[in-house]
Amino acid sequence: MALLILDRDGVINQDSDQYIRCLADWTPIPGSIEAIAELSRAGYRIAIATNQSGLGRGYFSREDMEEIHTRLCQMVEGQGGRIDGIFYCPHLPEEGCNCRKPATGLVEAIEAQLGESPIGAWFIGDSLKDLQVAQRCQCRPALVRSGKGENTLAQLQSPDVDLSNPLDIPVYPDLAGAARAILHT
Repeated sequence: MALLILDRDGVINQDSDQYIRCLADWTPIPGSIEAIAELSRAGYRIAIATNQSGLGRGYFSREDMEEIHTRLCQMVEGQGGRIDGIFYCPHLPEEGCNCRKPATGLVEAIEAQLGESPIGAWFIGDSLKDLQVAQRCQCRPALVRSGKGENTLAQLQSPDVDLSNPLDIPVYPDLAGAARAILHT
């Protein structure tokens, strides 16, 4: 089986500058649940890697976050798919942990827990941090325009961007579009 890693906020669900604090705040992006299920049914092991500093800031509890993740998994399972693991960093940016993207700790945890190498795995995200960790872990980065994707796309045009070959990164309108492209290559 092949590993495929997804960011959460802005890729699977609508993002918010006010944080996704509870299940009532969580709204899937149209087509994202079906895309995850389709990728899973096609043989991909799906892992989610997400920075959740709202935990460290006290904006929501682990129980609130787990309720969101349970609902996400239920929705994907309802479409005949499966999420193999959800990995998150609860730390604040200034804490300097190894798990906050663009650091590699979440991808290392995915590899350790799922027993799948990230080398060559698709990593779909909407932020520069997602693309950076993908490259650092030798994944195949892909950018979606949903969430922060449009802003990230503009960053890729900068000569100062901290990425190898940023203009070679495929860009898709959303997760559904990325899934279609991945499944038809």
